[in-house]
Amino acid sequence: MGALTEEMEFTQRIDFPAKAENIALAEKMIDEACSKHNVHESHYGNILIALTEAVNNAIHHGNALDPSKTVTLGYEVKDDKIIFLVQDQGPGFDFEHLPDPTDPQNLEKPHGRGVFLMRALADEVAFMENGAVVTLAFGLEPVKE
Repeated sequence: MGALTEEMEFTQRIDFPAKAENIALAEKMIDEACSKHNVHESHYGNILIALTEAVNNAIHHGNALDPSKTVTLGYEVKDDKIIFLVQDQGPGFDFEHLPDPTDPQNLEKPHGRGVFLMRALADEVAFMENGAVVTLAFGLEPVKE
């Protein structure tokens, strides 16, 4: 995971207030990035879902829907990967000790699946700054059937 924690040189980056409706700005940037860099359709759904979860967590949990705080979404293409970064201005969280959303006692809970989905859908996930920053890497090569 060390490569994901290096300083990123953003191909594109946006900053927006922590308001729920701004998830649409993130989705637009994700669509544009995938189109611009010819991300294979076999990766697009994973990228969209994982990043939507990361941005949603940053808005709702990290910044507590405080529109005076910003969320940063950026990406860079490095070798055969596209690496996204999501950052909020919150205090972070204990990403090492999250409840297992597949545990029967947690199945009915309306929250708690975001990090699980990110880890399942991205090729690499790394948290920094106590969880206030997450990077997600996805391969650009088509998935082999």
